[in-house]
Amino acid sequence: MIQVSGMPLQPNELTVGSTEKAIIQRMQDTPTLYSYPSIRELLFEITLRKNIIDSALLMNSSKATFTTFQYAHCNTTFWQLTTAGGFLLKPNVNPSDGILDIYQSSSKYSFECATACMIIFYHAVLKSIGKPLFNTFFKNIYLYSWHADYDLGIYTYNSDHFLPGDVVYFMNPDVNPSTSWYRGENAVLLDNSKYFGHGIGINTADEIVEFLNKQRRPESKQSAYLTRLVTNPSFGHISGLSTTQRGHVTYKKIPIVSHHNKSSIALLHYLAYLQKHISR
Repeated sequence: MIQVSGMPLQPNELTVGSTEKAIIQRMQDTPTLYSYPSIRELLFEITLRKNIIDSALLMNSSKATFTTFQYAHCNTTFWQLTTAGGFLLKPNVNPSDGILDIYQSSSKYSFECATACMIIFYHAVLKSIGKPLFNTFFKNIYLYSWHADYDLGIYTYNSDHFLPGDVVYFMNPDVNPSTSWYRGENAVLLDNSKYFGHGIGINTADEIVEFLNKQRRPESKQSAYLTRLVTNPSFGHISGLSTTQRGHVTYKKIPIVSHHNKSSIALLHYLAYLQKHISR
């Protein structure tokens, strides 16, 4: 159910495209209450979700490949490849140019699936707020697993209902140690009940589970499965950024990063590694 300014939304009040309609209908069909202070905030989230889907589809059709942190590579004109396998934006590069190059020069890039989701988020936000604001707020991008700029506001939670544009997690609890990078798969839910997972492509949930099951220990009897974990950027916060006046100068701390060297983990697992790192 969708509520705007405390009142139930009538979907026919909105003139939107087919993907946006599918997202709104999915919201209306779940028992979860989605509440917004105004139509503008609702439409911003719907647009950003559509852009996440579009960015996932573009990545699927790109030449960027899946690999572990050990073998990651990038276009060094825009990014510095760190010893941990992360991509650090070079000081003289506009953040928008760095993100766009991953799609425009995709054959020069290889990364794992959590990093892929972060790239998709940044690309979708760039399309949603435009280059000037994106370059203002995301100056120090470092792409490594789920490491994120504070203004992206990514968070994770459990849900029984997924919306198009959500990132979900498939767990493979009995993965074969020789292919440990198949311990799971982060995937974007598209608007047709299929999922994009970097390195796997576009598949149904059952097909992703079947793929992961082929990467289990030979004697395993424990199937891979779709978890209840959902990861999103902060739609409300980014909506607020989109109304910021051009020329606004923002100062913020650079987030701590945890170089855990484990490909294909969920955000929840990354936060656990980060907490251990902070507690040392």
